[in-house]
Amino acid sequence: MLTIHGVARSRGFRCLWAAEEAGIPYRHDPVPFGPEGSKGAAYLAINPNGKLPAMTDGDLALFESLAINMHIAGKAGAPLLPGGDDGARALQWTLWAATEAEPNAMQWAYHTFMRPPEQRDPAQAAAGAEALRQRLAVLEAHLADRPFLLGPGFTIADCNLAGVLYASWFNKFDYDAFPKVAAWLERCLTRPAALKARALREG
Repeated sequence: MLTIHGVARSRGFRCLWAAEEAGIPYRHDPVPFGPEGSKGAAYLAINPNGKLPAMTDGDLALFESLAINMHIAGKAGAPLLPGGDDGARALQWTLWAATEAEPNAMQWAYHTFMRPPEQRDPAQAAAGAEALRQRLAVLEAHLADRPFLLGPGFTIADCNLAGVLYASWFNKFDYDAFPKVAAWLERCLTRPAALKARALREG
């Protein structure tokens, strides 16, 4: 059985969400951070990076949350992972989430709420926020004439990008200048599958 290793209060959240969207049987192994979890020998045998999450599915072991999600979506097939050109577009937006959105969202998050107050740098938070806004402007334009990234229907591309932006959304990043993005995030993150994964993370 497909098993997602890692607490929901990690990037494992987006994998749990993807599994719920896929509607496939899976098991959640809530490995915690630290020496008894992500740095322990049993977990390092799955993910030698010592980061959460990881996945096992039969003989396959994967790390990197968005790669895990693409595997999960591949098991489900269309419409979660469409074929043809839309499959390539799903991969494009997944990589955009990792390379354009997440580094800047995380810079803002580290210096806004994640690190202890004495380790936060307001200038770094502001720089991350400004860089994220530049990327959100691209996303806002893309969503001007469609409800989801690839068109009328939700796909793994939406799960992956909304999963990356979840922490900024939940922790009140200012999306007022990006109403299309804000509405899209609301559509994505209030889906039944997202709410199941959010209950694990937020509970």
